[in-house]
Amino acid sequence: MKKNWKQKAYAIASALTVGAMMMGSAGQAFAKTNVVKHSVKHASGPVVHLQETGSTLLWPLFQLWVPVYKHVNSKVLLTTAGTGSGVGISQASDGTVQIGASDAYMSNQLLAQHPGMLNIPMAISAQQIMYNIPGVKKGVHLHLTGNVIAQIYLGKIRYWNAPQIQSLNKGVKLPHWMIVPIHRTDGSGDTFLFTQFMTDTNAAWANSVQYGTSVSWPSIKGALGANGNNGVVALASKTPGSIAYVGISWLNNGLKAGLGEAALQNRAGRFLLPNPSTIASAAGMMIGKTPADERISLIYAPGANSYPIINYEYAIINEKQANPATAAAVKNLLSWAISPQGGNKAVFMDKVHFLPLPASIAPLSRKQIAKIHG
Repeated sequence: MKKNWKQKAYAIASALTVGAMMMGSAGQAFAKTNVVKHSVKHASGPVVHLQETGSTLLWPLFQLWVPVYKHVNSKVLLTTAGTGSGVGISQASDGTVQIGASDAYMSNQLLAQHPGMLNIPMAISAQQIMYNIPGVKKGVHLHLTGNVIAQIYLGKIRYWNAPQIQSLNKGVKLPHWMIVPIHRTDGSGDTFLFTQFMTDTNAAWANSVQYGTSVSWPSIKGALGANGNNGVVALASKTPGSIAYVGISWLNNGLKAGLGEAALQNRAGRFLLPNPSTIASAAGMMIGKTPADERISLIYAPGANSYPIINYEYAIINEKQANPATAAAVKNLLSWAISPQGGNKAVFMDKVHFLPLPASIAPLSRKQIAKIHG
């Protein structure tokens, strides 16, 4: 899978150039991502300590960035932690940390409670559905729809060989094994993405559970919860019959743990895996709709080749920092992070299966970064 991802990533620029002819300016903007140039100003004076916390989907990327950035700017000491998007949003909002990482954007209600908070996209990510089904061969990608997954998490479908699942997978012999739905127990951007997809594809879900970083999960006998993507992968790998939603930066971990990866039905009715082509297709259909504050759902985008669960990865920042030195350090770090010559390089993106910011979106992020002051 890893080799396949890299092969597709190298081919994506030419594919998107062709796609731009069909998708208009949005596709063109995405195709030109790698030619955007942006210089990063480096701070002088004493060392500034910055703390980042939040998304466990974004955390692996920050772990790649930290040792590199200390050589880029030795005047900044960055610490990072994977605590869940809910913690990232809350601690950035209350000033506990300078940078909150989140797969979810802040709601209008949260912004009203915390004026001056910025939601700054740094990359494009995705989420996959993984499972542990005894007897299903490695490398088989079950076909699943959002509607069927919602029925599983609502407790309406209890066994893997249920007609609703078997009819989507006629060439696969599924066992009469009870399904164990696994969800996140922490405030999670992955939960936000997953429940948005459920809301968009199942009316019963939309009228009951709805979506958010935390939701009231239906009470289902045998259902389990875990903290963080790492906890979900670990729990699913030791729980036969389980199904779970997992951020794509943990895809390799899930596959190494023996989990299967589902092909999800998109809005056009096709069953797709998340890869550079399908993620870029979905992004290309949505980036033209991105507002100035960059808060937008990219879930369930139109397009025959569009993977249904993708998102912007956000830095949640208070535009008013404690002092000018801290503000400058945050601005410099984020400017480097979104630069194709910096944190958006393929050497980082490929390892976590992310895509860099489209060329038409990066200027919006830079405008938001410019608002940060001390």
